[in-house]
Amino acid sequence: QVQLVESGGGSVQAGGSLRLSCAASISTRACMGWFRQAPGKEREWVAVTSTGGGRRYYSDSVKGRFTISEDSANNTLHLGMVSLKPEDTAMYYCVADLHIGTCNAIPWRPSDFPYWGQGTQVTVSS
Repeated sequence: QVQLVESGGGSVQAGGSLRLSCAASISTRACMGWFRQAPGKEREWVAVTSTGGGRRYYSDSVKGRFTISEDSANNTLHLGMVSLKPEDTAMYYCVADLHIGTCNAIPWRPSDFPYWGQGTQVTVSS
């Protein structure tokens, strides 16, 4: 079974930076990414990539500010976030699908990913 455990969330002022991590019990290539959900808003995809050097996709709201990356040696997915804005405040979830083809389905819906972490909270104050 796939296990995903997020960490790295916290509180930061606008303009600050955070780096989220997702420890994954996945030893093969997979379609993985990050979703987020703010109060009163729908859950939305943030960044998606196929592990092993696949193309990286970003939602328009975070493009140029967020970077998805992987540490293959430690089976860890990261989401680097810079120039954070109050509207980035949300619960961030690491997601995965063992079918690489899922990464060719932009835009993504939550139901596209069968495996989810428990989430890590990001709060950006102005």
